[in-house]
Amino acid sequence: MKHAAFGNIGNIETVRHCISERDMRRALEGSVALHTGQERRDVLANRDEIASYFGAEIQIVSPLQVHGDHVHVVDEKASRGWMELDTSFRADALVTNLPDVVLTILTADCVPLLIADPVRRAVGAVHAGWRGTQQEITRKTVETMGCLYGTRPEDLIVGIGPAIGGCCYEVGEEVVGYFTAYPEAIAAKENGKYLLDTKQVNARQLEALGVPSRQIEISPVCTACEHERFFSYRADRGTAGRFMSCIMLE
Repeated sequence: MKHAAFGNIGNIETVRHCISERDMRRALEGSVALHTGQERRDVLANRDEIASYFGAEIQIVSPLQVHGDHVHVVDEKASRGWMELDTSFRADALVTNLPDVVLTILTADCVPLLIADPVRRAVGAVHAGWRGTQQEITRKTVETMGCLYGTRPEDLIVGIGPAIGGCCYEVGEEVVGYFTAYPEAIAAKENGKYLLDTKQVNARQLEALGVPSRQIEISPVCTACEHERFFSYRADRGTAGRFMSCIMLE
């Protein structure tokens, strides 16, 4: 498991975070997804390692992600979706200002974002596939934090995690058409397809809100290029594995 994944978030004393990695030595190669039909006992064993990093007196929240734009507000100290899959708990972003509550996101090519407000003491976690990115789920998460906690974009520290990169993410015209406002994130191919960099699109959306670019750290990792370290749905041709990005207020 990768502990301090982002230098910028890692410098915040009141916030702890991590991103898990693929591990061929572990059951299911270290996958931590309960929704992909694998042996629950093995998944929970892998999740135990993540839980132990955050400590004993914690609660962990893990929604079923559905490629939507719903931002769920965690307003009570209770675990949900951690030991058992909760199909009624559907969300693609989480926010909280409660300490000792771990927010988690599962990905295998989509963009995971971890958001910290060290001034108002609040955190968020976002799952942004192309659909979530098109629906601006990252903007909606920041705006939710502003409404609930008084978060100001200029105070935010953001980590954009490993995801399929603009080097590998081939999409058709029907998808790239949603992102013409971000020409720097699009490259045309000779076969009539396009390469799309959804990490860059989410970064631009954050900057448009007023988050300083120097406070946004973007992982250089493309999950398709480095699928020996991170699960990649495309590179592994439909892998059932997922890795997890997590954030918690101390």
